[in-house]
Amino acid sequence: MRLFPGTKVARGAFLDRRSFLIGAGAAFAAGLSPRGAEAFDRADALFGASCLRPDGSFGCAVFTDRGEIVSAVALPDRGHDVAFDKVSGRAVVFARRPRTFAIVFDPTSGETIKTLTSPEGRHFFGHGFFSPDGRLMYATEHDYDAARGLVAVYDVEAGYARIGEFDAHGMDTHEALLMPDGETIVIANGGIETHPDYGRQMLNLPTMEPSIVFLDRKTGELIDKQLLPQDLHKLSLHHIAIDAGNRVWFGGQYQGAASDAPPLVGFAEAGKPLALTELAPTDLASLANYIGSVAASRDGERIAVSSPVGGTVMILEAKTGNVLERIGLTDGCGLAPDGSGFLATSGTGAVLRLEEDDDTAMADLEWDNHILAL
Repeated sequence: MRLFPGTKVARGAFLDRRSFLIGAGAAFAAGLSPRGAEAFDRADALFGASCLRPDGSFGCAVFTDRGEIVSAVALPDRGHDVAFDKVSGRAVVFARRPRTFAIVFDPTSGETIKTLTSPEGRHFFGHGFFSPDGRLMYATEHDYDAARGLVAVYDVEAGYARIGEFDAHGMDTHEALLMPDGETIVIANGGIETHPDYGRQMLNLPTMEPSIVFLDRKTGELIDKQLLPQDLHKLSLHHIAIDAGNRVWFGGQYQGAASDAPPLVGFAEAGKPLALTELAPTDLASLANYIGSVAASRDGERIAVSSPVGGTVMILEAKTGNVLERIGLTDGCGLAPDGSGFLATSGTGAVLRLEEDDDTAMADLEWDNHILAL
């Protein structure tokens, strides 16, 4: 399965094993199956990701940094990214667009707790997150007849009832994260118009308008909207991560000619123009005009980007934008912070610990685009 669009994990979402056990992790560990408990005991960290299983069915697995499966939940179709509520210990896996389901599940057992369905005329865009107190869940959605992106608000205590929505001030609203202040939502609007009647066909390439948008989490009020230069309007922005300086790094997916070599990586700050990082021509070429996932290291000092199309993972210094390391990984897309480095996964089943021992584990699964560190 060729894995297209891809983690992202916001800084602060990662917990090491000791901190995890002090918090919700003790109850988590107590609920594991014997096999899952053994894998957990050997793990330094846990992750969640959508996958394709050997029998051709779709699922979402909780696994260790050594690729051992702790639990898994079945999905009705292909999933995309995962959100984790550290208050309740529950996780949610969102459907890949243009599908309409999100599954709330218990990461310890893989038990499905609730299936959510987007409202008529809407579909999920594959990403979401929880409020700091765990009372609300936010999910990116598409009002496809109006070609309008949304951030929908769900009340967790009311059984994940959908209680409102915010205008995302763009279309193709993909990944959204909560800024470290706990009050600001940052959104990557890809700018591509699609409609379920036409599958994933892009309907507006000449008029695309990708953007990074900042919203007030409680009111939905627009704080800032930043656009790329007009000559880069075909650089769709789908995935983001937040560094130690609260800068929002983004990776682009270029919809223009394959022979073009536009900048693919940059960062945003509210109230300032978007900044683009200059990469060497050879580095740009290795990314094949496509960034599938973006992640920040645990300390926020490094940014990792992946290209499943180019078979490359690249690690940049957040302060300077300089490339620190280049790793070849066939169909590699999933990224998350792991200890002092990163974890990467691929559509071939690889689980690779970057910047540490570089050991590659192989799972009997085809990993999808994103990893969430639990």
